[in-house]
Amino acid sequence: MIRRSAVSLLLGSSALWGASSFHQAHAASASDAQQIQALQREMQEMRREMSGQISMLRQRLVRAEAHSNTPAANAAQARRVAASKGEPLPDSYARDIHIGGDSGMGTGMGSLMKRADLGTPPSDRGVTSSWESFRAATEKDEALHLGGMMVGFPGGRPTISSDDGMYAMSIGLAFHEDIGGFMGMSPRAGEKKGDYEGLTENARRLRIPISFRYKNWIANITPDFGSSNADGSATLYEANLNYAGFHNTVITAGYFQPRVTEEDSESSNEFEMMERPAITDIVRNIAAGDARMSVGALHYGKRWWIAGYLTGQSYGKRAAGYDSQTGGTFRVAGRPYVSKDIDVHVGVSAISAFKVAQATASDDRSATFAEQPEVDLTTTKLLSATVGNVGSIWSAGPELGFRWKRLVLKGEYYNIGVTRGNNSGGSAADQGTVNFTGYYGAANYTIFGKPRSYNIKEGAFAAPGVDHAFDPANGYWGALEVSARYSVTDLNSNLNSANAIRGGQQTVWSAGLNWYPNRHFRFMLDFNHFIVSDDNKASSGGTALYDIMGRHGNSVAGRIQAAF
Repeated sequence: MIRRSAVSLLLGSSALWGASSFHQAHAASASDAQQIQALQREMQEMRREMSGQISMLRQRLVRAEAHSNTPAANAAQARRVAASKGEPLPDSYARDIHIGGDSGMGTGMGSLMKRADLGTPPSDRGVTSSWESFRAATEKDEALHLGGMMVGFPGGRPTISSDDGMYAMSIGLAFHEDIGGFMGMSPRAGEKKGDYEGLTENARRLRIPISFRYKNWIANITPDFGSSNADGSATLYEANLNYAGFHNTVITAGYFQPRVTEEDSESSNEFEMMERPAITDIVRNIAAGDARMSVGALHYGKRWWIAGYLTGQSYGKRAAGYDSQTGGTFRVAGRPYVSKDIDVHVGVSAISAFKVAQATASDDRSATFAEQPEVDLTTTKLLSATVGNVGSIWSAGPELGFRWKRLVLKGEYYNIGVTRGNNSGGSAADQGTVNFTGYYGAANYTIFGKPRSYNIKEGAFAAPGVDHAFDPANGYWGALEVSARYSVTDLNSNLNSANAIRGGQQTVWSAGLNWYPNRHFRFMLDFNHFIVSDDNKASSGGTALYDIMGRHGNSVAGRIQAAF
């Protein structure tokens, strides 16, 4: 009994001791958890305070750099840095060392804007670069860090983004103000003069590209307050969603300008002349052009470029209650030979309106082809043809380009075909296939500045680059180029038959001079001599219908361009 009681006492004591130890350990664990939580709260508070202090110090540093980034202050700072390493510098060495960047411009806001002065003009469109390319551009051009945000000018466009570039918003500008007039436009006896003023102005483009980014997803919205020759009108240039997560590929859906022809693939901020050749404008408007509903993609490499889009109607052109247009575009281009001094470009573009819009209940689908004499200072179009009973429209043609050092030569040729519909009961004029043609050849030479180069992202030639912004005191004048072009567009078809189309034939000789004081501004001066045949003249009941077709004339126009 004694042994049994002793054993029971021992076991009971062990259980009580174990229970006591467990409660003590549990209490200690709870106390530790409370201490850890308190430390975490304290660390978070310290982190917030340090983040605020770092932000304040960065702002003070930027202000200090803006006021003290002089050669003397820079040399003094270089000597202090060297002395702290135990390696004193002579004054001659200190003056050659730039604190704050390899270019010697520092890292303040003024420095970033100076860097943004150099290069080619920014695009007139929204951003479509990949997240990787965006971060690389930000790092290359440098950015100002402000409390977890970056402010910079990647590609010359003001941009605000998160430190990792995951979120970003940019806003740009494409402002083209034209001024000029026409000479030698007096009409023949009995004809109307048309809209050909001796001196007039036109806000050709006033686009404000706004881009929103989340990683590789980009939304672009670009209103245009200076559409075409209708000075003062407002419309939409683009509103689309883009995905750029695949290598060198951009997928786009929304209102967009599908890329077709070499000239159409260039940004308007980079044109050699103020306007595209008439044939490329007519071709692109078949099923592309500005603010066209589009779904498609482009892909590019160092030696080739390819893109294709399915398209619908243009913005604001939906035919309520009737059929809207459907079509498509395709373009492929390559560089079979590339060297330091030589670039060879070849390509082909094709476009088609599978079904043209039905605008009225009559179902008499028609298409109008018309163009100004390659200057948008008039609403009168000497070149104009309307084709009725249209089934479909297509166009295709080759592109050729060649660069040798500072000289760029290029040209394109296009054939336009119009097939007729099933309006078998219509007149003879509504029957038979219609064919139009056109072509151009252009030459460009960069007198000073960085010469034109090949832009692999556009599959086209880019504008000259500015190595040094305009600074006459130091012998810097920006970039200057001279251009010339010859273009022909023939909208006559089947002239000797009952279904003749008499749209006229237009020939334009052009010459231009472009000066870029920096990448953001350009001043253009163009001279055009145009010749339009009078094949469009018709008669009714033996009485001539005199009009404005069949005219020779000249235009002189200048453009002020701002691009961000």
